[in-house]
This record gives sequence, C-alpha cells and structure tokens, in this order.
Amino acid sequence: MKKVMLIACMLIAVIIVQAKDNESKSKDTDTQATMVLTGSVVDGQSGESLVGVEVKLAGTDKKTYTDFDGNFNFENIKPGEYKIETNYISYQQKAEKLTIATKENKIKIKLQSSN
Repeated sequence: MKKVMLIACMLIAVIIVQAKDNESKSKDTDTQATMVLTGSVVDGQSGESLVGVEVKLAGTDKKTYTDFDGNFNFENIKPGEYKIETNYISYQQKAEKLTIATKENKIKIKLQSSN
C-alpha cells in the first residue's frame, strides 16, 4: 500500500511540474513576438536598384546586403524603434529612424550620389 501511495504522489508531482513548465514556455513565446523588416535601396535620382548595399540596424548585431534587385530582409526583429543605416561606395551614408510595430514592415531607401 505504501508503494502505491508513493507512486501516486510522484505521478502527481510530475504532472504539476510539467504543467508549470508548459505555462512558462507559453508566456515566453508571447513576450518574444518578432517581426520582419523588408525593404529596397535605390538611387535617389534614377530610381535604379542598388546591388550590394550594406544595411545595418544600429544598436544590434544585425547586418545584411541588398540582393541583385536591391532588396534586403531582416527577420526576428523585436518591436520597437530602430535606426537603419546604409553604406555604399560612391553614395552618401544614410541613417533613418523607424518604428517596427506590425508583423511585416517595408521601407524604401533612396541614396544620393556623393559626386
């Protein structure tokens, strides 16, 4: 009889621990919702897409480069205010502030030639 009671108590304890663990995991995923930031970089005068532009989110370790169509993409961005910085040879560096609040955010950056 003692063994049955001991097994029953252990089983109840395991169930309680698992329930609390599942509850804390669901709270963690809710508070860490992430967003996507996509955009393109073009020449300010001609509107032509710029390939290989360095695009950074200041204050983070996130950096990418534009593809052959001038597009870039950042995933797993937490909501908030960011400063996006661009750097490209023969163009002026540019920094813009933006707020990421919705699931998908899109931005178009126009760079001016330094000549």
